[in-house]
Amino acid sequence: MRTGDRPPVLDGAVSTAALRPSLRSALRSSSLRPHRDDVLIAAAGLVGGLALWALGLSFQGVRLLPGPWVLLPLTVMAGLELLRRTAPRTALAIGTAALVCDQFTTGSVATVLMYTDLVYAAVLYGPPSAARRIPRVTGALTVAAAIGLTAWFQRADVLLVSLAVGLVAFTPASTGALVRNHRDAAEAARLRAAQIALLAEMDRTQAVTAERARMARELHDLVAGHLSAIAIHSTAALSLDDERTSREALAVIRENSVDGLAEMRRLIGILRSRDGEGGGDSGEARVPAAAPALSALDTLLEQARTNGASSGLGFALDDGRPPGAVLPAPVELAAYRIVQESLTNALKHAAPGTVTVQLAIEGGALTVRISSPYEERPGPRAPGSAAGLIGMRERVALLDGVFEAGPDAAGRSWVVRAELPVAEGGRAA
Repeated sequence: MRTGDRPPVLDGAVSTAALRPSLRSALRSSSLRPHRDDVLIAAAGLVGGLALWALGLSFQGVRLLPGPWVLLPLTVMAGLELLRRTAPRTALAIGTAALVCDQFTTGSVATVLMYTDLVYAAVLYGPPSAARRIPRVTGALTVAAAIGLTAWFQRADVLLVSLAVGLVAFTPASTGALVRNHRDAAEAARLRAAQIALLAEMDRTQAVTAERARMARELHDLVAGHLSAIAIHSTAALSLDDERTSREALAVIRENSVDGLAEMRRLIGILRSRDGEGGGDSGEARVPAAAPALSALDTLLEQARTNGASSGLGFALDDGRPPGAVLPAPVELAAYRIVQESLTNALKHAAPGTVTVQLAIEGGALTVRISSPYEERPGPRAPGSAAGLIGMRERVALLDGVFEAGPDAAGRSWVVRAELPVAEGGRAA
């Protein structure tokens, strides 16, 4: 790519391959650039050392290399301060050699202080292996100096040398290790807090999604049956030029419109209330109606008979549950909604005949089976979108049950079958 050309663009974004070399060079240049604080430390150490030398202050007296030779290790140590973050191990290795050379001169306190800072920086900014190794090595050197010098010179005052080794090497190394541990602990706590916040956001999103799906299922199950009956009978009233048929269709339309409106108002009241209770439009305290149960199936089938009479549909209930069987509320609601949606689908798609609803408790599960005639039928029918089947499948999946829907082996009936696990003996736990 020529100088001044723009990098290739893919779908409105800069190509990663084109940016990678420039990104690497930018990271490399930023990693080699000394930190501002390191420059200040290096400058302060160099200026301080020069001031001490100009004043003739030293702590080693006459040495092999007197005079300005002390400035050589001082200058090297000040230059190494620029690498204390970017190359801490290299700076420490060269700094150790510079400190040894400083022992042959009159010595400078600034050189020793900058060396202690290099030890501290090597532990704090170096890799984890260096952070573990340097305190151990400096501690071992301090102990070895104390034991070796005492055994060699047989004098107690030589312990001051080992104390100096500890102050110059082990103390900054242990301080750096302590600061690094606190820094790593703070970083780990920050990451844990970020993970907890992320998990909380994921839980909130999942809860909102689950609640939306539940509301969609409830809305569909509450209104779909009434709207399907309205669509079928309004189509019949428009297609048949018969006053009696039209009046009967209008009566069914009105009944389903009123019932659907009541169901919608009940659902809106639940959504507007707080914790399932609250005021309606009038502001009065109100408790929403209880969730429907299987005891109301007779009413549901009677309504289906009224809506399906013009299509030649009959409805029968075969309740094989033991007398007095008590089911968990979620199971009752799911079974009721499955029957309700299956009857709605039968009104829209079933051929003339009898729709049979069967209930039974077998093997610790409530079995719901709805069978409807599966043939082409004359007359109007309401369109479908398969949302009802999706809702039934979701309800069964939430209870870890089994759901099946499709034509039977003979191809004459459409069968919806659901197994909903219940407590042992068919009683709520």
